Amino acid sequence: MANTVSAYKEKMKEMSVLSLICSCFTTQPHTNSIYQYGADMEVKPINKRLSGQSFEVILKAPADLSPDRPQLLAPHPKRKDISVDELQKRLEAAEDRRKSQEAQVLRQLAEKRDHEREVLHRALVENNKFSRLAEEKLNHKMEARKENREAHLMALKQRLREKEKHAAEVRRNKELQAELSG
Repeated sequence: MANTVSAYKEKMKEMSVLSLICSCFTTQPHTNSIYQYGADMEVKPINKRLSGQSFEVILKAPADLSPDRPQLLAPHPKRKDISVDELQKRLEAAEDRRKSQEAQVLRQLAEKRDHEREVLHRALVENNKFSRLAEEKLNHKMEARKENREAHLMALKQRLREKEKHAAEVRRNKELQAELSG
């Protein structure tokens, strides 16, 4: 088992990265056909090794490219001489664009500031409305408690009066009973 693992490690060190990638995609050997990728590259498989597939990548020189294919590096057209008047017009146009952009940015900032003011105003109105409602609720609760206390005091006074009447009646009955028995 140890020999197999060490042999596998040695083979992995010998494998090229391209061979490793290609061997992952397919296990079947390809025929000796040449694959063309565009007009500037060919890939040709080489006889299979013990480590997997191997390929030869052939890059063609730019001179080998077909004449109907556009060149990758086309020469830039020469710039024409620009007059002072043309430069002045371009500078003025650039200044106008800069001023227009600056005005647009200022308009956007003003709109943003106005929007923020509006949001702040709405928040203040909502806050005042909430505070007023909270104060009204508190006053209502305080009045209800005051009324409850007054009603409780009135009930206590009424019970006290009834007890005093009852006590006066009991005293009178005792006096009458004392006179009658005495």
